[in-house]
Amino acid sequence: MAQDAVKKTGKRTQAVSAKKQAILAAALTTFSQYGIHGTRLEQVAELAGVSKTNLLYYYPSKDALYVAVMRNILDIWLAPLRAFREDFTPLVAIREYIRLKLEVSRDYPEASRLFCLEMLQGAPLLMAELTGDLKGLVAEKSAIIEGWVEAGKLAVVDPHHLIFMIWAATQHYADFATQVEAVTGKTLQDEAFFQQTVDNVQRMIIEGIRVR
Repeated sequence: MAQDAVKKTGKRTQAVSAKKQAILAAALTTFSQYGIHGTRLEQVAELAGVSKTNLLYYYPSKDALYVAVMRNILDIWLAPLRAFREDFTPLVAIREYIRLKLEVSRDYPEASRLFCLEMLQGAPLLMAELTGDLKGLVAEKSAIIEGWVEAGKLAVVDPHHLIFMIWAATQHYADFATQVEAVTGKTLQDEAFFQQTVDNVQRMIIEGIRVR
């Protein structure tokens, strides 16, 4: 009997997790299309295949749902920076960071665009996360870059501006995907174009910070 109860609890937990993930995925799609103000919870519930009442059981308001989506995005967005490690040589670490950031742009374009939209609006619902986890992580990785510069392993460059440049160069391919496709006729889903993008962005940034 105890084992049956455990199995039932496990299945219920899995079902709840699946339902919450479906809601978050639907919310990401609608928020990235219409923004927080243009999105209705009924739209999200319909896309997720749940009732509005059920949605509100897990996320009691549109703001709460939006913040949950944005926190998920921040986790995805920061994963490449968390992987940035001092035990790699500087150029290898930065080259790998660029590749991982472009993979995020390729694999999570909706997330990147919604994050961009939130930044353009002044991040009213995400400022605590930006000034907390994001700021702390950037400070930690900036210290690594600064150490490389001081050791003569990188050209003299301000760590923050290097990170900002990588963000701008890599996220462009998600945030302005329509423009990229209009100009080139290709997207990052095209394997050859993705690799060409990685090679070119790496080369331009790496050559700017290589010790002469």
